[in-house]
Amino acid sequence: MERKVLAYIKQNRMIGKKDMVLAGVSGGSDSMAMLHILKELQEKLDFTLRVVHVHHGIRGKEADRDRSFVENICRKWQIPCTVYCYDVPGLSREWKLGEEETGRIVRKEAFQREAAVCGMKIKIALAHNQEDLAETMLHNLCRGTGLRGLCTMRPADGEIIRPILCLSREKITGYLKEKKIPHIQDSTNLSDEYTRNRIRHHILPMLEQQVNGKAAAHMAETAARISQAEEYLTQQSCQVLREFQKNNGYYFTEKFFMEPQIIRIYALQQAMEQLAGRRKDLTAVHYDKVLELYEMQTGRRISLPYRMEARRDYEGVRLFRYGEEKSAGVTTQAHESSDIRTGKTVCEKESAGLEWQIRIPGTVTSPLGIFTAEIFSYEGQKIEEKKYTKWLDYDKIKKNPHIRTRRTGDYMVINAQGNTKKLNRCMIDEKIPSEYRDSIPLIACGNEILWMVGSRMNERYKINPQTRKVLVLNYQGGNENE
Repeated sequence: MERKVLAYIKQNRMIGKKDMVLAGVSGGSDSMAMLHILKELQEKLDFTLRVVHVHHGIRGKEADRDRSFVENICRKWQIPCTVYCYDVPGLSREWKLGEEETGRIVRKEAFQREAAVCGMKIKIALAHNQEDLAETMLHNLCRGTGLRGLCTMRPADGEIIRPILCLSREKITGYLKEKKIPHIQDSTNLSDEYTRNRIRHHILPMLEQQVNGKAAAHMAETAARISQAEEYLTQQSCQVLREFQKNNGYYFTEKFFMEPQIIRIYALQQAMEQLAGRRKDLTAVHYDKVLELYEMQTGRRISLPYRMEARRDYEGVRLFRYGEEKSAGVTTQAHESSDIRTGKTVCEKESAGLEWQIRIPGTVTSPLGIFTAEIFSYEGQKIEEKKYTKWLDYDKIKKNPHIRTRRTGDYMVINAQGNTKKLNRCMIDEKIPSEYRDSIPLIACGNEILWMVGSRMNERYKINPQTRKVLVLNYQGGNENE
């Protein structure tokens, strides 16, 4: 079993020498098998291994049991382990998302936070197996998907690796028994409340029993081939797309509409995701609408998600964001010598209602500017007091901050006693003219404003002698060295 996983890791170039591997471990059978195999291969592949366990605050005592189990196993196996706790039900209500989606978000954030602490190149190991891949394929196929949705679980996808994707549940169960590896059962996996569980308990077993006993294995092989095709089409469409990219969007002329339809669709997919800054809610319906627009009369236009618009003119189809058509280059050029306090960075119409998640660590480019985030341990260093660089107490930040403009209900903590003030009042105190207040970039967690960029910072997050980790945010847009 370990030899098979080792060959799979090498074949897909999952782990390099001296890599830091963060293994997501719930305590269930799959994650425990993966952890044991990685531990056995650690010396041979020469990598560092750590465990991340996320307590979702959902299953009460059972979740507490899982946490204790994982911590005890890691202590016994001498593997460093970090537990991140979240109130997923509460966050789900606050963010108006389902608990499954909220769970995915907090798990991603947990790995980001751990990676920031490690401060080195990392790989995130997830314990998906062949049946997980087959269930995902069936789920996406039934809901409607393109090639991308049929190969979402890849052996290696950026920093994400899936070392046991080559194993079936049956093989994993046998390995656990053979090696006498303890594991626990998540009670939610037994319920048919979730769609995935219904596929797992009923549909996939029926396919294996009545169609082909190796259905899951065959789907895994098919997914690998689809992944290769999807990568090739993405590369080809990106090459085509470059010719039609403009500073303020895209201008698709007759030459574009002479390309094969699959390349046109993939190119539009890339273009819309780039303009929107996200993938969610962009579907084949939107790509088809833009393609159909070319056959319509001049002047016709369609509205698309995330404030995008496509318009037919004399020579082709323009694709752009509202407000950007007459401000070419606003995303980059306009920030080179901008002044936040005079509101010259961006038109509020481009960013109203939108937000961009801060990558920790990393860089985010948005219409409101380019923001870079990094984390380091605080040992009494001198604080960099610059207009466009702020140090914040990272341990006090409970969820990932976002970049956006002001909204109703925004507030800041204004003193050490925790007193708050409405953001609009803060802007008045800072003597920011009313016509510019809707265009000021903000760093926000919900309605709490952490930093009014170029101006005031929230008192709650200021560095003090008890600070352990510092989040450094830098805005690339103000005057140089500010």
